[in-house]
Amino acid sequence: MRDRFRDLEGPMAIRKKDVVLMATVSSFENLSHPTRSELRQFAELFMPLFQASSEEARRQAVAALSQCENMPAAVALFIGNQPIEVAAPFLTSSKAIDDDTLITIARTHGAAHVKAIVSRDALSPDVIDALVALRQAEPRPSAAAPVEQPAMPLSPMPAAPEADQEEVQRLANEEALRERIRSLAGHLGRNDQDRLGLRSLSDIQEALLVRFARSREAKHFATALADALSASRWLAERIMLDLSGQQLATTLTSLGMGFLDSVFVLEKLYPHLAEVPHNVSRAFLVLDALDPEECHARVETWRRADRYTYNPEAPAAAQPAPAAQAQPPAYRFIRQAPVRDLKSVSRAR
Repeated sequence: MRDRFRDLEGPMAIRKKDVVLMATVSSFENLSHPTRSELRQFAELFMPLFQASSEEARRQAVAALSQCENMPAAVALFIGNQPIEVAAPFLTSSKAIDDDTLITIARTHGAAHVKAIVSRDALSPDVIDALVALRQAEPRPSAAAPVEQPAMPLSPMPAAPEADQEEVQRLANEEALRERIRSLAGHLGRNDQDRLGLRSLSDIQEALLVRFARSREAKHFATALADALSASRWLAERIMLDLSGQQLATTLTSLGMGFLDSVFVLEKLYPHLAEVPHNVSRAFLVLDALDPEECHARVETWRRADRYTYNPEAPAAAQPAPAAQAQPPAYRFIRQAPVRDLKSVSRAR
């Protein structure tokens, strides 16, 4: 009997702490304007109770606190540092968490916490700049070390008999034929999801693009798109100013954005593409007609032209001397379509 009571003592103690935790959270929720003393007392009570409670009680407590407009900064940071399964609703919807805390959490945790922060209804410019800088600070994959070639023998190999040479040649021809068949089969059944060696969106970049398209923030979208392309903002704006949506659809396909996310982005930035003439939207039809390989080639052509025409980091030595500038250079002028305001991208046609 005593051993059985000892076995039940642990679960009963945990349930009791769960009840105390939820009672503490409920009492804090009822405070419309808590004082400094009440905030400090709640912080001192909440953290030990939270750590001693069960997983389910922690999730319920975090979900309840996500609706509070006032909270101690220490508690907000403590909840944001929890595993994403617990902290997700708080990072997504809490109004009590300030920008500095959001930036700290984004810098100290992985992509899951960053995606939860990106999905918030409102992000300040400071948080947006921090998220973009966080993406730029990610380490680039290092190039693979060159494979060392085996050393050639110093002495010549003895000549093989004629029969052996014919056998070696036959085996080599068969192997070449097998390799050709494999390459043809791989080409016919290629996997468009294989993006090895191609420029691809990271999870953070894709979440930022979707978030800015949802809120129709064209300027922030152009900044994120330029970062994803590693190109100038001028190129991103020119892509977005194609009101047919064809250039942006080509760019998103080349960068490997998910098909449904690409449809969502086009429908939000170009409202006329959200029309549904034949069971699916016009954005769906535009994306479905694109070939990924052609998109890759076209976007790379744009990026090369952007590097040639927009190079703010050109060295001073490359600039002509003052004496050489006496003669006015002969420029070739090309007629271009007038540049429109980015605001027209998010305006219904």
